[in-house]
Formats: sequence, C-alpha cells, structure tokens
Amino acid sequence: MADREFAPWSGRGDGPGPEHARWHSVVRGWAPGESLPEGAVVLVGFASDEGVRRNGGRVGAAAGPAALRQALASLSDPGCPVFDAGDVVVDDGDLEGGQARLGLLVAAVLDAGGLPVVLGGGHAVAYGSYLGWAGRPGWGVLSVDAHFDLRVADRATSGTPFAQMAADEASAGRDLAYAVAGISRANNTRVLFDAAERLGVEVLLDEDCTPATAGAFAEEFVARVDRVHLTIDLDALPASVAPGVSAPAGFGISLDSVRAVVRAVVGSGRLGLLEVAELNPSFDVDGRTARTAARLVDLAVRA
Repeated sequence: MADREFAPWSGRGDGPGPEHARWHSVVRGWAPGESLPEGAVVLVGFASDEGVRRNGGRVGAAAGPAALRQALASLSDPGCPVFDAGDVVVDDGDLEGGQARLGLLVAAVLDAGGLPVVLGGGHAVAYGSYLGWAGRPGWGVLSVDAHFDLRVADRATSGTPFAQMAADEASAGRDLAYAVAGISRANNTRVLFDAAERLGVEVLLDEDCTPATAGAFAEEFVARVDRVHLTIDLDALPASVAPGVSAPAGFGISLDSVRAVVRAVVGSGRLGLLEVAELNPSFDVDGRTARTAARLVDLAVRA
C-alpha cells in the first residue's frame, strides 16, 4: 500500500549483541495484512510538500521522512518492537490522493493493533492521518503548532487540515475534539481565532507556554477523550532549535514544553497516533531539527 516500500536502515554500530542495539538494527519492514506483536510501533512516511507549495510556503518537507529516519537510526534501541511501512509519496501534485492512501495505511496499522508514527512531510499530513481513524469513537486531536491550520480554501493545503477534519466530523453529526498548544497571536489572523472559537478549539498561546502549563493543558484535554492523535508541527519550536522547517518561528515554545505535552499524552496511556510534521532538511542546520524531531519520537515510544 506504500508508494515507496521499506528499505533496510543503516547507522552506527558498536558491536554484536542486543546490548549494542540501535534503532537501525531493530527496525523491520511491515506491510498491511501482516500481524504485529503487542506494543508495536509502525513508522509511516508521508513524503509530500504539495500542501506547503499550495500554501505559498518553502518547499522541501518531502525529504523530511528520510531525514527523520536517518536521525533516529543511531539512537539506542527504544525497547519496543519497531516496524517501518515505507512512504506514501506525492510527487505528481495529487495531494488528495496521497492523503487518502495515507489514511488507508494508518487504518491498517490501527487494525493490526499497532501505534502509527507518521513522519511528515508538510502539515497536510494531519488530514491523511485523520482519515485513518475517522469514524472510530472517542478520538481527539492535540496539536503542538504555532498556527491553527483552520483555513478554508478551494482545495487542501498545509493550512487547512483541521478545518477539513471539522467539516468531515460535522457532516457525520459529530464535533471535532481539537486542542492546540503553542499558538502565535501574531501569526494567526482574527478570522482564524474566530473560527477556533466557533469550533470550540482549546488554545494555549505560545506566550503562556511553560513545561508546567503545557503539560497541564495536555492532561486536561486527554482526560476528555479515549485516544489521542498527537501532531507536532516543528515550527512551534524557536528557529534556533528548529531552523529546518517551512515557516521558522520568531518566538516559539521551548523544547521542554513540547516534551511535557508528549509525556502527558504517553503517560495517560491514550496515545493512538503520533505525527511529526514540517521537517524541511533543505533549511536545517547540522541536522539540528531532524535530531530534535527524532528525540521527540523516541521519547513517545521508548519502553
């Protein structure tokens, strides 16, 4: 079902034996229809920046999944079964088709009992991931992002995924449970704040984010849902920490605040899907953004 199937990883090796294991030595390929062991994590790449291009942003996020895998490769064994389902690739402008294929792949992972870890790609990835759990009861979306991504447009972009989710849920007679930490008042117009208020979005502004407030915000949201789609847009971090993104932040929230959100969700036992978006290796500095993203993924899945 992936457009680009699993390819063996490589990375640093310190010797034979499980005591020397790293991500690259334990990851295995997986395809829909295959069984998964208990506690399995399945990486799914979304190699696309078509949504960013449509949104007028800096392209390059299509290379994000490969860069994130490379950054993960030499981290020590996370202690859980790790699989790689390959990449959904959008290289023909058909973002909507790519989102649909991603949804099918995410659904297959969920049906097999695995935890999907989706590697973007622009933040249009979020709608594709949503398609994988749409209709399943008790789900909600917790986003770490400087932007609401609630724009209404004639076609999907990296700025529309949560508006699309809300519209789909409304069509099915449901409300979207959506909360976002890290919102920049300066980088979201009044129209977007009004849309968030109308949809009942829970908001924590970047200027109010500390590890304590971000963790508490996440805990309060998680308590109201059964499963969490946790999506991390790396542009929520300061440009000094995450320069390799499509829209670098002039302010941003601390890495410790993002880690507090991740810990709160993981600690609840309700993490249903993890997603990291907007890694753009073309603008990264010494792999700084990719390494930061890798540590967040590792934090979320490490046993």
